[in-house]
Amino acid sequence: MKISAVLFDVDGVLLDSAGAHRKVWDAWSALHRLDPETVWGMTFGRRPEDTVQDVAAHLDPAAERKTLDRLLAREMGGVRPVEGAGELLGALSGRPWAIVTSGAREFVEARFAAAGLGLPAVRVYGGDVVRAKPAPDCFALAAARLGAAPSECLVVEDAPAGVEAAVAAGCVAVGLTTTHTADALCRASRCVGTLAEVRGLLAAHGFVSVG
Repeated sequence: MKISAVLFDVDGVLLDSAGAHRKVWDAWSALHRLDPETVWGMTFGRRPEDTVQDVAAHLDPAAERKTLDRLLAREMGGVRPVEGAGELLGALSGRPWAIVTSGAREFVEARFAAAGLGLPAVRVYGGDVVRAKPAPDCFALAAARLGAAPSECLVVEDAPAGVEAAVAAGCVAVGLTTTHTADALCRASRCVGTLAEVRGLLAAHGFVSVG
């Protein structure tokens, strides 16, 4: 395949935020007397308000998003880069890449700064689209902003909803098995276990240097 750009999900791909997010969703579930395991399973790759709508239709998603944001603000220190993130992003210097996340701009950018990771010029957040993952809109928007054909965009995702969105947008999806098994990411073109493997894949296609 020809790779013209790389599109990264954030949580579970570049930032290890699962522990912080689990605390947030467990606290929110307890607040509303909901089963935390059921709620947690509905969070990956999705906007918080979309999860709220699916697990607690009687609640106001916008109001609950504010509650979740307040809880998340307390856990900002619990987020770290995924192993190999800095090296991979460094190798992409001068190459077209973007982040495509269901997260909010202020939280994502604060986390990148705290983790010492640089941000790309193109960033698509959950609030930038009407239909979030698993709809394809976010990846289609990122490709358009980069001026790249979706079929030439390699997407790195850790969640089934994200893989589904990438495939629906016409991109080539690579599943990173940090939060889900390869079986759960079966719609991806291939699955890898580390960001070092992602870099190797990009190097094999001449998108980054081998070093």
